[in-house]
Amino acid sequence: MAKKNTTSAENPPMDSSSKIETIKNLIFGENIEQYDSEFDKIRKEIEKKKKTLDDYVDEVRNELMQSIDSLSTDVNIRITDLEDSLQAKTDAIAEDKVDRKQLGKLLISLGEKIGS
Repeated sequence: MAKKNTTSAENPPMDSSSKIETIKNLIFGENIEQYDSEFDKIRKEIEKKKKTLDDYVDEVRNELMQSIDSLSTDVNIRITDLEDSLQAKTDAIAEDKVDRKQLGKLLISLGEKIGS
């Protein structure tokens, strides 16, 4: 017996999507529309959750950027305050040294006056 050619004019070749549809119909039968409906509901729910999550990520990103800006400003203010404090202490030390020199001159002058 000769083998029948399934690609004859009676049975045109099936493309992959029609094969998949045929397999789905065989496996799921009459319930395929219900399954498709459930899958659509699940897909929409997933998309909704994804949008909610994306919105939340954007909100958190914005809050983090604001916190970073705020922290950066605070650090810059503190650095400026420390620089001013350091400069003031450096100036005070320099004045203390000048005062010591003046004190030394005064003591020498006083010693000279006592000795004369």
